[in-house]
Amino acid sequence: MRIETSVTSVSWIPSEAITGPMRLPIDLGLGHYDDPLPDHIDNLDALRDADKFRFANDLRAWIDVEDGRIVDAGYCGGGHIGATKVALGVGSITIPAVAFPDLQLDPTITATTATFTQTTGGRTGAPIPRRISRPPFVKVTAPTVWTTLTLTIHADGSHTHALTGASIMPRHFIYDDAMNLVAKSGMIDFKAWTQDSFGDNTPWGNTDSPAIVTAVETQLERRLSTQIMREGTKPHFRKIRAGETLVVQGDPGDELFLLLDGVLGVEVEGEPIAEVGPGSILGERALVEGTNRTSTLRAMTPVRVAVASAGEIQPEALRELATGHRREEN
Repeated sequence: MRIETSVTSVSWIPSEAITGPMRLPIDLGLGHYDDPLPDHIDNLDALRDADKFRFANDLRAWIDVEDGRIVDAGYCGGGHIGATKVALGVGSITIPAVAFPDLQLDPTITATTATFTQTTGGRTGAPIPRRISRPPFVKVTAPTVWTTLTLTIHADGSHTHALTGASIMPRHFIYDDAMNLVAKSGMIDFKAWTQDSFGDNTPWGNTDSPAIVTAVETQLERRLSTQIMREGTKPHFRKIRAGETLVVQGDPGDELFLLLDGVLGVEVEGEPIAEVGPGSILGERALVEGTNRTSTLRAMTPVRVAVASAGEIQPEALRELATGHRREEN
């Protein structure tokens, strides 16, 4: 009996991910950010052809099972990389990306499990003049992007997966075998990516980077984050260093926060009860319940948030959000 399954990472550039002078080409319309990826993908090729993501790592694998034992196994997926569309006057040109060879480790096979590891990625087509951390100290080509996925298939048909490595840019979304969104990378560092992600500092130079993986936000948070970032008053942004607090339990507060990047720990009475990643909306309970802050939010990594007021969101949406965020009870 043959059993086939998959895990897929799809990588895209959120708004506000690029910082500093490198924002200028996008602000001038020469490039673009990407809309948030959907919760479910029906056709990965169509999404790529519509220029909705930068690259994807589609790890597909199979095992053959006889009498409860795995007798053979192999890969049947690979990488997908998109092109870069650059606006020129009233038209645009499409610059092909550079796909690097897929790196597929030989499956690790036992009688009851087979584990597969696949790295895919490359370089976007548009040049990015930038300073780098070692000679020649300047490069023009784009830095390297990649993800490394691991998939373990069991003889009984069950399977597990993980994002075990990734470039620090762009955002990486993880989809299960039904192409439903199940996890995402928690950190983007545009400066570190432009300075270090090339040559030996990539899997094609035998160096990978560990990935911080966070849970997926709710559908409601996703809808509200679009309101905060793209509708009404433009939010202002705040950066928090690792170890510092965004809010402290018991303090007054009338601001609402959208976590754009990094991981925040949620503490109640000094005890950690949860960790949240990009896309999460926080701080609404103090607004809805008319109380002081109900928890402390501490940066587990460097963090960037968009700050909005309660007036930006409909009261019933805030109440629904607050009901689902009683983490100390859940």
